[in-house]
Amino acid sequence: MTKKERALNAIEVLKKEYPEAICSLNSSNPFELLVAVRLSAQCTDARVNLVTPALFEKYKTLDDYCNADVKDIEELIHSCGFYKSKATSIIDMAKGVRDRFGGVVPNNIDDLITLNGVGRKTANLIVGDVYGKESIVVDTHMIRIANRIGLVNEKDPKKIEFALKKIIPSEEGSDFCHRIVLFGRDICSARKPKCDICPMEYNCKKVGLK
Repeated sequence: MTKKERALNAIEVLKKEYPEAICSLNSSNPFELLVAVRLSAQCTDARVNLVTPALFEKYKTLDDYCNADVKDIEELIHSCGFYKSKATSIIDMAKGVRDRFGGVVPNNIDDLITLNGVGRKTANLIVGDVYGKESIVVDTHMIRIANRIGLVNEKDPKKIEFALKKIIPSEEGSDFCHRIVLFGRDICSARKPKCDICPMEYNCKKVGLK
């Protein structure tokens, strides 16, 4: 199979396994999603979802974040790790969105990555989930699985993003990435993949990994 054929096959397999492709992070508006993704760095989504309710209850508007005391945010997000840098970047993100983008979270990657703490992974998630645009979120699950099933032979996240955008239909990218995360947690884990029940065993065998 070509890489494009592998990609289309993987899309269909994962659609059957995970028909509801939803983001694991809870949020009620674009800026809350931006905050949740920032908190998820070096932290599980489950932990972030335990932390954000109190944060979102206290800080309801962009101005609330802009005027926040960094120490207060640090206390609320402490258990997510790297809380000092995350708290600082959350406030800076809010000010950037307010002062440079009229209070609206940008709808494109180039603008998003100018915000403090926002990299391409976060930017792709926002443009895909919030604005329905072409996106490929390259996290540790995607790096591992895209290589295992023969879609790429590359470890650099940006190179993987652009390589996958060539073979994943633009309308499928966002959902595919969410499904990859679910698949990575359930079956294709880093240390002990459950190869005996893997629905993509065919792809994996074809690239000689088993």
